[in-house]
Amino acid sequence: MRPVDYDDRLHRTYAAGRALTDAQRTAWSRAFAARLPAARPLRGLDLGSGTGRFTPLLAAEFGGPVTGVEPSARMREQAVASAAHPQVAYVTGRAETLPLPDASVDFALGFLVWHHVRDKPAGARELHRVVRPGGTLLLRTELTDSLPDLWYLDAFPRGRDVLAALYEPLSVLRDTFETAGWELKGVGEVGLPAPGTWAGALARLRTRACSIFEHMPEADIEAGFAELERRVAAAPQAPAPVTPGTVVTFRRT
Repeated sequence: MRPVDYDDRLHRTYAAGRALTDAQRTAWSRAFAARLPAARPLRGLDLGSGTGRFTPLLAAEFGGPVTGVEPSARMREQAVASAAHPQVAYVTGRAETLPLPDASVDFALGFLVWHHVRDKPAGARELHRVVRPGGTLLLRTELTDSLPDLWYLDAFPRGRDVLAALYEPLSVLRDTFETAGWELKGVGEVGLPAPGTWAGALARLRTRACSIFEHMPEADIEAGFAELERRVAAAPQAPAPVTPGTVVTFRRT
């Protein structure tokens, strides 16, 4: 799949289209805390921090400085402007070339970013370099072994094929990280509260802030939204569908 350029279009819609409710922030905060050591403070890395959806939350929850590493200049600009925190720094970089010293963080989070990494073995090695021995890596990702039943995807021609092409099976992910010196600690799902109504979910989806749309022909996108409008019209105020999020946890050996 071709690389996605967040400086082109997505930086303008990402914050609105991917906004988290307070209840969702709480659910993710608890999920991260359950997978990290109880000791505080914890120094963190937010890999692919984007507009700073999670970076301030990580600093507030775990008490230590957090570095948000993001290759898109325009996404970083938004993070600096709207997601500032005294314990957070946003810097340019990518998984393969992290601008951090060796063993300088206690944990790293990659939230729906691993499929964007072009050289995954190099990225796994760099993460191993910057996370301290015994530290934790949290990957929020999808796995082709168990692709999610996204509420909207079957409305788009070849939508599931696009999703499958973006991700990889657990066996491949595990091999990449174990080769780089990581140990798989667990794979689990995080239950999330509904983000509002079905009509609201469709309005957010219409921003096309999900990068999956960058891999679809425009005709497929138009056909999909027309079908979704028809479905949502039947019950616009019904609670929005919720899909659990998969988190893969690794320990740095």
